[in-house]
Amino acid sequence: MVEENHIRLLDGYDSIVALAEAALEAGAPLSRHASDALSNERLDYDAIHAGGAALWRILPAIDHPQDPARCMVSGTGLSHMGSASHRQAMHASSEQLTDSMRMFQWGVAGGRPEPGKPGVSPEWFYKGTGAILRAHNEPLEVPRFAEDGGEEPEIAGVYLIDRSGAPRRIGMAAGNEFSDHVFEKKNYLYLAASKLRTCALGPELIVDPEFDAISGTATILRRGAEIWSKPLQTGESVMCHSLANIEHHHFKFDVHRRPGDVHIHFFGADAFSFGDGVRLCDGDIMKIEFSGFGRPLMNPIRIGGRSEELVEVRPV
Repeated sequence: MVEENHIRLLDGYDSIVALAEAALEAGAPLSRHASDALSNERLDYDAIHAGGAALWRILPAIDHPQDPARCMVSGTGLSHMGSASHRQAMHASSEQLTDSMRMFQWGVAGGRPEPGKPGVSPEWFYKGTGAILRAHNEPLEVPRFAEDGGEEPEIAGVYLIDRSGAPRRIGMAAGNEFSDHVFEKKNYLYLAASKLRTCALGPELIVDPEFDAISGTATILRRGAEIWSKPLQTGESVMCHSLANIEHHHFKFDVHRRPGDVHIHFFGADAFSFGDGVRLCDGDIMKIEFSGFGRPLMNPIRIGGRSEELVEVRPV
């Protein structure tokens, strides 16, 4: 638990999932259950966040302690006006309205239904299993076959499916959804493949945060100097889909409600450097921070060789 410049360790738990399961079993709010488990051991958060603590490092804000394959990472796009305008600009070849903008308009018209009723379905994409998660200070990789890599600063919901098969929201965290925008720009049907990349989550998991109006900043640092920065706005007040509608359309599928599974779902962004013509270079630092969501999430970009190697498939 974060206490200003220190971290208090919890007794009796070795993962967020174990803590959440215990809270569900006890019928207690997660925050109270965590407070009851506080130990007397305090760590220097400044040193750990900066990466200077030899014995400690920050992990992703959630993972599945037994099997990364039981953690699904996914997201919703076209949820902010900024994301819709960027997508329209990327794929419009004339004044004709793109499919992306049509979907956004559907969200504006029907993405915030009355309480208790489903609205229009948002865009949904799959990013991978928990194996793609990276933590604060860890690099996000551009694969050899990729054409680019760029930050997408977002808030992500963190969920656990309880024993009865009901989705339970553990909390939310700042995230860098990270995508290949150059590949996606070729054709919007490449969007699905452009999302299959590493992503970052954390450094802090916020329990039961307000999700109405959240301000933030995304910054790109190159060799210690700021080369791009932009304010961010997220939360339901600036989104065309309500949180309840996004969650309904993700968890309406039976396969997304397997007891014991973890889900991480990104809620979309309204700004990213690629939209302003910035091309990231190897070693650039992507810095993302949201008010009320703890310390900044920082990740270097790592770009490997550009020559794609053939993956050969042989019969058994």
